[in-house]
Amino acid sequence: MQSPHTPATSRDALAPVLRDVRAVVFDTDGVITDSARVHAAAWKAAFDAYLRAHPPKDPERRRPFDVRDDYLRHVDGKSRLDGAAAFLAARGIEASPETVRAVAADKERLFVQRLREHGVDAYPGTVRLVRALRRAGVPRGAASASRHAGELLARAGVLDLFDVLMDGGEAARLGLAGKPEPDLFLEAARRLGVPADRAAVVEDALAGVEAGRRGGFALVIGVDRTAGEDTGARLLRHGADIVVHDLEELCGGGAPK
Repeated sequence: MQSPHTPATSRDALAPVLRDVRAVVFDTDGVITDSARVHAAAWKAAFDAYLRAHPPKDPERRRPFDVRDDYLRHVDGKSRLDGAAAFLAARGIEASPETVRAVAADKERLFVQRLREHGVDAYPGTVRLVRALRRAGVPRGAASASRHAGELLARAGVLDLFDVLMDGGEAARLGLAGKPEPDLFLEAARRLGVPADRAAVVEDALAGVEAGRRGGFALVIGVDRTAGEDTGARLLRHGADIVVHDLEELCGGGAPK
């Protein structure tokens, strides 16, 4: 339903699938900023170092961390501890909580080092969509399992485009469950003042689109930037209603398939 205070032309600048949505919650890494590549590189360095020092008995499970497949399957969209535990378990490693924390801490150190040396950029197509939503009077939230989400958005120059930010630090303070549970997105929508069944979630992670579906959001948008053979199909299987390669596709009255 269009707000009586929102000019029709403002909503017309959005794709039809967004015109009845009253709020949009965006994941940060890989959706708003290109920081997913920095996270993936840090995870690879941390996991590969662990696998070299503690090789699994099965030679096949000693292969290096794959920044595309392993990242999407095991760590993308999850908290550091959940991601570290999931990948180690996938390689048949019965890791103690201390080991999981040590690997996660190594990844954190590497990520911060890379972030502060090189910074990150916001995706132009995402910025265009967020600005179109703002002109249309649609509240916008940013949500991330990362404690660095605010710093990432500020460094990319887009923090002020969002009405609400839910990051890993706030999630920990509130005791929210990590993805694929929908807690983070539901809290962001609550703070935007819009029920989930009138809001959209935008995610690039399998755990993230599953969280959007579990949360009962009106629209779950998957973003596939990997150009993988079946990444889009996997996003759809895990809960995305539609998949786009760039969020600019949702501007200008486009109709993504």
